[in-house]
Amino acid sequence: MSQDTKKTKSPPPIVFIILGLIAFGAYKFVPGLFKGKSSDLSGTSATRISLGNQLLVTSQTTAAKQAGVQAFVKGDYQAAVKSFQDSLQQNRNDPETIIYLNNAIIYLNKTTASKGSPLKIAVSVPIGSNPNVAQEILRGVAQAQDEINTSGGINGAKLQVEIVNDDNSPEVVREVAKTLAQDQNILAVIGHNASNASLEAAPIYQQEKLVMVTPTSFANNLSGFGSYIFRTVPNISVMAAPLAEYVVKTERQTNIAVCYDSQAPDNISFKDEFVASLTAAGGKLVPTVCDFSIPSFNPNIALADAVSKGAQALMLAPHIDRIDRAISLARINQGKLPLYGSTTLYTFQTLKEGQSDVNGLVLPVPWHPETNPGSPFPENARRHWGGVVNWRTATSFDATQAVIAGLRQSNTREGLQQALRNASFSTAGASEDVKFWPTGDRAGKPILVQVKQAGSTGYNFVPLR
Repeated sequence: MSQDTKKTKSPPPIVFIILGLIAFGAYKFVPGLFKGKSSDLSGTSATRISLGNQLLVTSQTTAAKQAGVQAFVKGDYQAAVKSFQDSLQQNRNDPETIIYLNNAIIYLNKTTASKGSPLKIAVSVPIGSNPNVAQEILRGVAQAQDEINTSGGINGAKLQVEIVNDDNSPEVVREVAKTLAQDQNILAVIGHNASNASLEAAPIYQQEKLVMVTPTSFANNLSGFGSYIFRTVPNISVMAAPLAEYVVKTERQTNIAVCYDSQAPDNISFKDEFVASLTAAGGKLVPTVCDFSIPSFNPNIALADAVSKGAQALMLAPHIDRIDRAISLARINQGKLPLYGSTTLYTFQTLKEGQSDVNGLVLPVPWHPETNPGSPFPENARRHWGGVVNWRTATSFDATQAVIAGLRQSNTREGLQQALRNASFSTAGASEDVKFWPTGDRAGKPILVQVKQAGSTGYNFVPLR
């Protein structure tokens, strides 16, 4: 009796048939769900990448520019060239239009001869999250492209530039980096902007053997990252040390509080190198909790904490997309404590929104237009853009110049990498020659600048003499 009740009855055959159908459906259908999601991501890449077929910098839109894009899409490159030229007559300070114009001219004059085939690179910038910084970088690339193409090209081949909007977002960067790496026509990438973006992209480019030259990422983690990874800014220790020495030895400030962004690898590196140099120079870090990345960041509490613990000055190191938080702290400070900053703070936003509250702010930069009067770059830039450019434009120009010089030696990905890695590689830059250490870092030194009132026009960054 007990044996009969424990005996398990086999399910009818129909159950096995149903389970088999479910398993087969899962095998065929579920991968399709993931495949569909992947396709959606590829579609997102398509909306972020343009040779001239779509507007990415919407703040610089004109009717003529829109007409140029529409003509570009149709393949009417003669009309596209005319419309882009008309747009530049209305707004010459628009690097996207200059890049699209040069690309349209390439298609208009395209020949079947291999020597005339264009050499393609990409530039990846945070148009969506920080359009001002994005355009500063694009100006350097556009100026280099314009100069090389109007002077005959690279061994006769014109330089084609694809613009990418990555929003400084690691998730987006991962997606677009894979897309760029898979396009075998792309020989190099200028970018990315923020260090967290560059660190996300670097392993992808290294694996796929695609040269990346970042003009703005300072994080220590990028130094020696891989044989295909370069940057046209010096190592962060080279940038931070002169500032720390200036604070202690010239300004006689020894107790310094640091406010930084724990989600910004470059500013973490800057903070660490600054503190190390500060201590070596005889200064002392005032232990405060001041993190710009925290959603609940309160400038009043941060400043009160620093003052209560004896801080004589503040060093500010925000993420490029959270500069407003550093400005809010400067506003609360109202000039009470001297301000020092990381290179990130060299922006138009700092001057425009900070005004008198950032007056006297000192920070290091890799380039300034007044440091090398003999260089033609500042005047050429003024002619191109109708005004003075900043260090991001200069280092982006240098990154593009380095790629151009490398492509003169070889127009393959591997050949370009070998050219840039050569110990004897050197090419003229915006101020100094562009040379790379074995780590991929730029050989160079910074300039200290200070925010000063510039007559009735407001405030500007002026080199410390």
